[in-house]
Amino acid sequence: MNDDPPVSEQVPPGPSGLPLIGNTRQLASNRLSFMTESAREYGDVVKIDFARGQDFYALFHPDHVRHVLVENNEQYVKGEFFQNRLELLGTGLLNAEGETWREQRHQIEPAFHPDRIAGYGETMVDFSDRLLDRWDTPEVPNVHEDMMALTLEIVADALFGVDIRDAETDVGDALGTVMEHFRRQTGRPVDIPEWLPISDNRQYRSARETLDRVVADIVAERRDGEDAGDVVSMLLRTEMDAETIRDQVLTLLLAGHETTAQSLTFTSYLLATHPEVGRRVQAELEDVLAGQPPTVTDLADLPYLERVVRESMRLYPPVPGIVREPTTDDEIGGYRVPEGTTVTMSQWVIHRDPRFYDNPLAFDPERWARTGRDDRRPFAYFPFGGGPRRCVGDRFALLEARLVLARLLQSARFETVPETTLDLSPAITLRPAGGLDLRVVSRE
Repeated sequence: MNDDPPVSEQVPPGPSGLPLIGNTRQLASNRLSFMTESAREYGDVVKIDFARGQDFYALFHPDHVRHVLVENNEQYVKGEFFQNRLELLGTGLLNAEGETWREQRHQIEPAFHPDRIAGYGETMVDFSDRLLDRWDTPEVPNVHEDMMALTLEIVADALFGVDIRDAETDVGDALGTVMEHFRRQTGRPVDIPEWLPISDNRQYRSARETLDRVVADIVAERRDGEDAGDVVSMLLRTEMDAETIRDQVLTLLLAGHETTAQSLTFTSYLLATHPEVGRRVQAELEDVLAGQPPTVTDLADLPYLERVVRESMRLYPPVPGIVREPTTDDEIGGYRVPEGTTVTMSQWVIHRDPRFYDNPLAFDPERWARTGRDDRRPFAYFPFGGGPRRCVGDRFALLEARLVLARLLQSARFETVPETTLDLSPAITLRPAGGLDLRVVSRE
């Protein structure tokens, strides 16, 4: 006898769409605004018609996020929607499921142990000094491009023990192509097969070939060199086959620098548009560091810097949404969620919800001093996801963001210029469309 309670048959409300293409046009036009307006008009569970009857459910309440990511996490997988669009990562940690994922997580976690992460601090500061040297010019830099290059250099050196500077332009261009390909896919009412020889597909295949070549070079360098205790050497000691190692290295290379680069970019923009916050950060740095380079142990004495980073990731979450699919029928908020339905949880919307944040659109680092870390409703803030599949590199990313900013702001401040604009391009991550030009002014 089945004692499970019956699953509701009620379907959530949602915006009307056009025949065949559903809400695809609205998503493609401005996904962030469309999701925000849908939450405001239809509530915490919204049915959105992607195209051709392919519905997905958008969740806009922290309790529903906790239900999916924590309470019922074994019932939810990444699913076809996510994996089809990130198939270039193969069966790496981001895509793997079940026992395969658990084994991979167990193999990767030692690289992100707190003691080991602390050892990466000096590398992060040294590479920040290199960026300051590049900025010693009257030209206005594209800060987004520079942050992408910086975090790529750091992750390649820290995790893989390689100098990737010769390939960083190729990797940056390839990753940009991949993100644009994903954005276009999401905005199309039908999936276009990858084998069709259209321009977008040709560019995407070329980008994949570039990333495969870079990863192959990294693995070959570590296979032929001494075991330096890096992640690739660690993977080579396992029973992973060559293709799985490739998938893991590519996943760590891309995910390990992409989100931190976005966080640093948006924080730089917020500091440029809120100079009083920048001045307070720099005063804290002067008081604690007295001109010396920051170290991992210094971070505990830099609480305002941490609040700035946390608040930046609230307003501009590097990943604006998380996707899952239930493996069996479920019920959320009184609505039936059929097996295989794509479920998306929006950091962008929840992080800006006035139910959970006073004056939610304001950049207010001090809100974290008033509320603390743990007394807010769980999952009203989840830039790194949550539950068993919370980002394995979250400590690495937070350490890197704070150390890099501390070092940069010791020597410089950010200012807007007349051509500074912040147009957003949401894909897998949230990026500034067309980059971000800011003036970097020396404090000397």
